[in-house]
Amino acid sequence: MPTLIAGEFQKLLTTRLWLWLLLGAMALTALYASLLLGFSDDPDTMTAPLHTAAGQQTLFAVAAGGANTLTAVLAAIGITGEFRHRTATATFLATPARNRVVVAKLVTYALVGVGFAFACLVVVAIIAVPWLSAMDISLSLTGNGLPGIYLGVLSDTAIFGLLGVGLGALLRNQVATVVGLLLYRFVAEPIVTNIPAISEWTIYLPGSASAALTQVSLSTQGYLEAWQGGLVLAGYGLALAAAGSLSSVLCDIT
Repeated sequence: MPTLIAGEFQKLLTTRLWLWLLLGAMALTALYASLLLGFSDDPDTMTAPLHTAAGQQTLFAVAAGGANTLTAVLAAIGITGEFRHRTATATFLATPARNRVVVAKLVTYALVGVGFAFACLVVVAIIAVPWLSAMDISLSLTGNGLPGIYLGVLSDTAIFGLLGVGLGALLRNQVATVVGLLLYRFVAEPIVTNIPAISEWTIYLPGSASAALTQVSLSTQGYLEAWQGGLVLAGYGLALAAAGSLSSVLCDIT
């Protein structure tokens, strides 16, 4: 298994796609953090004041919003590319136990998710520390429950790596998988979660579970407890990973 994982990292690093998506994740994180900081004094803001623990926790939680979807996209491309470029046959011939190949990809992209999340947390810190200092707001990177937020962000993005691999293995079509992921995360779920009549069940959707895990606090929307959100999101990740692995074992790749 370590050899398979090393091979997956080698495949990943042969192109610059991971770098562009990492830079995109960092840019999104910088945008989200800057908007939250810039509009923190607006009376209509949806987040808690930045001098409170809840406000600072939400500020660092935006790192997950910048990293998780693009991690899932990279993971989906990593497995659908095998089918798109006809390398799946060679890959599965080299490792006839197909489920081991999928597991190697799951581990690889979960670790990539951790790397993306760490980079985005650093971006938030670089922006937040001087900005909050200029606002005369004290910020301790080890206080106000922030270490728990870091752990939530790292876990969240790792799970999105599983989601991307699992969904890609199920659909096998690169364009459909990537477009579907982006439309769901940035269009469909935000619309659905803003419908009050169904708010009791939308808290169990992946995006809402992600927000719960990273302890986002908004005045306009409620979420599960952090541990509940983590369990729900992990359930999605493991279910898709299992389904994708089974699909890869049973599918005809010739």
